[in-house]
Amino acid sequence: MKVAIIHDWLVTNAGAEKVLSALLELYPQADIFALVDFLDPADRQAVLGGRYAKSSFIQKLPFANPHFRNYLPLFPLAIESLDLRGYDLLISSSWAVAKGIKKDPTQLHISYCYTPIRYAWDLYEEYTANLSQPKKFFVQQSLRYIRHFDRKTLPRVNHFIADSDFVAQRIQKTYQREATTIYPPVDVDRFVLKESKEDFYLTASRLVPYKKTRLIVEAFNAMPQKRLVVIGDGEEFAALRAIAQPNITLLGYQEEASLIDHMQRSKAFVYAAVEDFGIVPIEAMACGTPVIALNQGGTAETVVDGLNGLHFQEQSADAIVDALHRFEQMEFDPKVVAASVAHYAKERFLEEMDHFISQKVAEWQR
Repeated sequence: MKVAIIHDWLVTNAGAEKVLSALLELYPQADIFALVDFLDPADRQAVLGGRYAKSSFIQKLPFANPHFRNYLPLFPLAIESLDLRGYDLLISSSWAVAKGIKKDPTQLHISYCYTPIRYAWDLYEEYTANLSQPKKFFVQQSLRYIRHFDRKTLPRVNHFIADSDFVAQRIQKTYQREATTIYPPVDVDRFVLKESKEDFYLTASRLVPYKKTRLIVEAFNAMPQKRLVVIGDGEEFAALRAIAQPNITLLGYQEEASLIDHMQRSKAFVYAAVEDFGIVPIEAMACGTPVIALNQGGTAETVVDGLNGLHFQEQSADAIVDALHRFEQMEFDPKVVAASVAHYAKERFLEEMDHFISQKVAEWQR
């Protein structure tokens, strides 16, 4: 059986790339396709084992590295230009347009869907709200075209896999299609339990608006006796540094060793984003660190009140302040916290994916 794995784009080693890396363990002989492949050498080795993806024509367009996203209106044409003839099994690793690949009736296409493309669907209003004219008009028209393409290409997917029940519900709502949930792999063995904790809280993410790190900073501004460490970089870094009170430390981007060290030592990890799944909170819990998170999205499934953390119910600084007060009246056993997420390990992902795909291939070949 000849296998092709199609990833949206390869520019960094984040959560989706960890799924891709695991899929390549299942299918080491698979060919890899992507809109662009601009991985640096270290990430290329970690994700693809040093290999290169077969990329689309966007790879060679002017200034594509690092500004390939400016070619968004060309994404549908580019993904359809990939030549997948001769492959039996197509696996798309998709949060944007990878699921829209062209196929013929003899090919089986299974899509591991991280989310229906967020800035075209549920984040459309937020994504376009602050754009200036005429850029706003151009972006709106582009996203309408992307939505049309997204729906038009649904018949090309034989089976959907969602990375959380939350995403499965969004696939049902947006696409009117059923999806089987298989949680992504988390390298819980790298995030080692540490039982002794220090007197500070931690949050870590890309510093972009939808992550809602500003709300966490505002909450700790209102509690000057509590320490917060913020790890991450992005467009909001300067604005957050400008408003942060002395009890808040912004470290910017940190290497993984530093991130793990802070996760191990912090008394709790605070997270306010609506995530499709949310790998980082699970990594914190693997360190034995409880998580204070929004009761929506992936963290509503992975954080269990009283066991490995607690929830707040709305994205507001006041709700976070209240959750922090409640947290400090509770006790958590780091060993129990770490054990609660052990089942997210890569071995479980590989086993579930292998079983699902093998079953669907057998049905397809009958």
